[in-house]
Amino acid sequence: MHRLVSLLLCFVTTAAAQGLPVLPAQDHATWQAVGRVNAAGYRKREMCSGTLIAPDTVLTAAHCVAGTDGFGPLPEDFTFVAGWLRGTAADSISGASLWVHPRAYNEGQLDIRFDVALLTLERPTGIAPLPLMSSDPVAVYGILGYSTRRPHMLGAVFDCAGHVSSAILRLDCPVTAGNSGGPVVTKTDKGWAVAGVISAMGRDGALAVPVSRLTQR
Repeated sequence: MHRLVSLLLCFVTTAAAQGLPVLPAQDHATWQAVGRVNAAGYRKREMCSGTLIAPDTVLTAAHCVAGTDGFGPLPEDFTFVAGWLRGTAADSISGASLWVHPRAYNEGQLDIRFDVALLTLERPTGIAPLPLMSSDPVAVYGILGYSTRRPHMLGAVFDCAGHVSSAILRLDCPVTAGNSGGPVVTKTDKGWAVAGVISAMGRDGALAVPVSRLTQR
């Protein structure tokens, strides 16, 4: 676990050698539920990624809203900017309340197995949210997120191999700073669904928290 946290800290402070390819601008409209989670004046971290899973609820990583020690800004200090593309947004809404997984932190240390949080917004948005995956795990996933290197366009890849090991969803696609909190998605017979939340960059690829953690308290 100490090794995983060390990898997370490296991921937070430095960019990976490679990140997500830029999503073509014409495809951004399909993914307006994915946006930036902006925090004003919070240490050196200014943005993460997040996903609308209800009209007024954003799924993101716990360390995006509470840092690596469990102490972060107030909910109203966050703004979710949905569908951000080159200076325009589908919507921009301030936070109203936060739920951080109660097992995300132990004595000030982050446990990335539970690195998930929910940001409730001050009002609903009219953007269609993405559902959470309810079926059995699959083998091929997509990752979406904004990065600090390319903060104005969404990055995405849709051919990541993945498996769950030691309660972590391990993917073979790299991620970089800012992608934290972004969704791991999978294609179902009803469309795209969220399978996990990006937490860190591991030795061989992205590390993500399965959405099943939301009900494991």
